[in-house]
Amino acid sequence: MIDISDEEFDKLIGWAMDKLPQQYIKGMTNVAVVYQDDPTPEQRQRLSLHPGQTLFGLYEGVALPQRQGNIGAYGPDKITIFKGPLTMACDTLPQLKAQVLHTLWHEIGHYYGLDHKRIHELEQKPRRPR
Repeated sequence: MIDISDEEFDKLIGWAMDKLPQQYIKGMTNVAVVYQDDPTPEQRQRLSLHPGQTLFGLYEGVALPQRQGNIGAYGPDKITIFKGPLTMACDTLPQLKAQVLHTLWHEIGHYYGLDHKRIHELEQKPRRPR
């Protein structure tokens, strides 16, 4: 487990946003990226999580491909990064940074309607230095 303040965790999310492929970040419209300590009981129930099952992040909204080009007809989307499970799973700051980056990328992929296989493929694709 790693201990990190809320302010440091918020900065870590900002760092991760800067590290991700910017064409995906710039293409996100009306999406809030937030963090909270743990998933709510309602979120856990909606996802059918079992006791002891953990969740690092959650995308809530309507994925772009399902909108059929009608972006304005939907309310804001939300990506939540869960500080508690992430800090419990990581022992070092570099490990936490890597996991936050991975989790954020994963949830952004869901916003774009990508399945887990495609998210993983894009995550492994080498990026040009900025």
